[in-house]
Amino acid sequence: MGITKTIGFDMETNEMAEVLKALGHPARLAIVKYLTQTPSCICGDIVAVLPLAQSTVSKHLSELKKVGLIQGNISGNNSCYCLNPETFNRIKLFLNTLTAFSITENKCC
Repeated sequence: MGITKTIGFDMETNEMAEVLKALGHPARLAIVKYLTQTPSCICGDIVAVLPLAQSTVSKHLSELKKVGLIQGNISGNNSCYCLNPETFNRIKLFLNTLTAFSITENKCC
């Protein structure tokens, strides 16, 4: 795939596109789902619940952290991650704006 054109779109749209793109992978969705059930965890705990190698899980965690979906600390060999509530609130607000209108019978298709 080529470079995605982002010029001409507002900042919120570009930011949400990056966040939602990060959520578009089953492993990342599984990580987020796991973190919704756990206030915080060590990376090894996440690896134990996914059918992926530790290095692969670390890469997915890195992608989630890059877009602000999770936050975490590295302390020695342990990495502790949790969801970033600010980003999830922004997602909720953005999706609410998309669904704020009433969906009526579509007469064009």
